[in-house]
Amino acid sequence: MAVIRQKMKSPQGTVRRLIIRLVFACIILGLFIWQTSAAVLPQDRSDAMYHSYEGGGISIDGPSILLRKKIGNNVSVSANYYVDTISGASIDVLATASPYSEERTENSIGVDYLHNKTLMSVNYTTSSENDFEAESFHLGVSQDFFGDLTTLSLGYSKGNDEVGKTGDDSFLELAERHNYQIGITQVITKNMILGLSVENISDQGFLNNPYRSVRFLDPNTERGYSFESELYPNTRKSNAAAFTANYYLPYRASVYGEAKIFSDSWGIQANTYKLGYIHTFGDDWIVELRARHYQQDKADFYQDLYTRSAEFNFRARDKEMSTFSNLSLGLSVSYEFQFSTDSLLKKSTLNLDFEHVNFDYDDFRNVLTHGSTEVVPVGTEPLYQFSANITRLYLSIFY
Repeated sequence: MAVIRQKMKSPQGTVRRLIIRLVFACIILGLFIWQTSAAVLPQDRSDAMYHSYEGGGISIDGPSILLRKKIGNNVSVSANYYVDTISGASIDVLATASPYSEERTENSIGVDYLHNKTLMSVNYTTSSENDFEAESFHLGVSQDFFGDLTTLSLGYSKGNDEVGKTGDDSFLELAERHNYQIGITQVITKNMILGLSVENISDQGFLNNPYRSVRFLDPNTERGYSFESELYPNTRKSNAAAFTANYYLPYRASVYGEAKIFSDSWGIQANTYKLGYIHTFGDDWIVELRARHYQQDKADFYQDLYTRSAEFNFRARDKEMSTFSNLSLGLSVSYEFQFSTDSLLKKSTLNLDFEHVNFDYDDFRNVLTHGSTEVVPVGTEPLYQFSANITRLYLSIFY
């Protein structure tokens, strides 16, 4: 009985109960929906963005172009082109391989259809790089009701991955992913909006990285350990629930917050907390400050150092499977240009977004210290930590 009670109190059980309750609430609320028109299509716009990531031995940058246009009063179409140019390698890859460079190209097209208070969205995305191909399909529906004070959102995504391996033309593995989302946003007062959303993800197939390895004790080597390939389960179930709040202040500003819990069948449990402040200056400037903290526990089959080769059926040393936390601080600045009333263009915004993130790992060690003048016993290497900078600069034109 003690085991049963402990299981019922676990975060995964909490998320599952939230999902069941929210689904039931949505069914009840759905009996009252389908009223007169209020929802709107996304605005016509064009975006050009440059993004950059620097940290942990990896550099990623590239452009992105977004085009969105209405067709009549009920349909909006969009297309997005996104490029990642990647160079370097993370520390867990450098332990067994050399830095690399590659380019990932992503293309997506979408259609939004508006009918009364219902907005339906369909999106198809493909992603391609030299050793990885992916495609995904997303269907979303949102509905305003109760005097436009409540919005119900439903979503489903399906993805298919083809995983290859550079230097091994015979290597080909497949993965399939399903994602279900449900959410409710409620206007509480004229100044406050609350939201609750839940998500269920189901993955199956080849779910680990073919380039990453685990290490195990090996007294026959100079460094005291050797490497072998990771081996993950071929199924993974994940649940998440998030609560959001937005409060509009009387002096043309707002604060917002988010709390999110996550758990999966691999034993990972995570919490995310986010707090932000948005302030307008004059008619043209918008400034946003935000902070985010993330913490997770390791997967059941993760270890930094195994005692022998093939010690367990499943093995992982990817740092993303370890116990770690990160703290990010962000700043966004937006400037709006207004055009004349007889212009074809309505307005334009120039946006700069910067984020600094610090990562701290509790059970992932920096094996690259091997070879230094200081002799470090195996398994006592310093814990790994690093920081990263993320920058986005983009221009939006509304017409």
